[in-house]
Amino acid sequence: MSQTVDRALSILPLLAQGPADLGQVAERLGVHKSTALRLLRTLHEHGLVYRQQDQRYRLGARLFALAQEAVENLDVREIAHPHLVALNERCGHTVHLAVYEENEVLYIDKVESRYPVRMYSRIGKPVAITVAAVAKLLLADLPEADRRALAERLDFPMYTPRSTPNAAAFLKELATVREQGWATDLGGHEESINCVGAPIRGADGRVVAAMSVSAPNVVVTAEELLSLLPLVRRTADAITREYSGSSPGRHHTPSEDSA
Repeated sequence: MSQTVDRALSILPLLAQGPADLGQVAERLGVHKSTALRLLRTLHEHGLVYRQQDQRYRLGARLFALAQEAVENLDVREIAHPHLVALNERCGHTVHLAVYEENEVLYIDKVESRYPVRMYSRIGKPVAITVAAVAKLLLADLPEADRRALAERLDFPMYTPRSTPNAAAFLKELATVREQGWATDLGGHEESINCVGAPIRGADGRVVAAMSVSAPNVVVTAEELLSLLPLVRRTADAITREYSGSSPGRHHTPSEDSA
């Protein structure tokens, strides 16, 4: 039975490359045409493959519907939380998870610092969108036209002398974040708080969430916090692998032409 299932599943990546006839499927699987036909009929009955008028087979609409349903039901917070806790246990600092929804960047998870100095951030609260590291990561992944439109309608409050002052500076910083794949907030929202973050990507390579580590400079200096960047990025990559079912190394930043 397991061999039959294995052969049937092997047909799907074959057809993902394009339609194939019975002979091609049988040859690729290394089986007789009658065996390949039996497997194709079973997949066809479940809507996973479709036989065209030219007698070639392609992937069926049911497969795409199942994939979309699976993506919609993925809970990035549930997947990420154990990784965030493990990161917190290693470094001791506050760890955040955020998403971009309806023109706001919102915290959806937080693991508190072990140190007595705590951050006032809370789950469900919007972040300071022009300065927060998680916001930069999420917004940097938007297509260029969307980034520019967003920058034009944002206000740029000067929380501290290090805050992003205007749209031009904001877009320049987003371009840098998009290129390097990580972001910081070094006293941009609160002079005493520093933050470093990394993106979490879906199967299509787009950023679905962002995570960060934050700490006050009375606990660690900005340089000491930045030394955690490799650990933060490894944690984000581990979440990406579990969330998307693929390796982060396979992803690339989408070009502006395809964005």
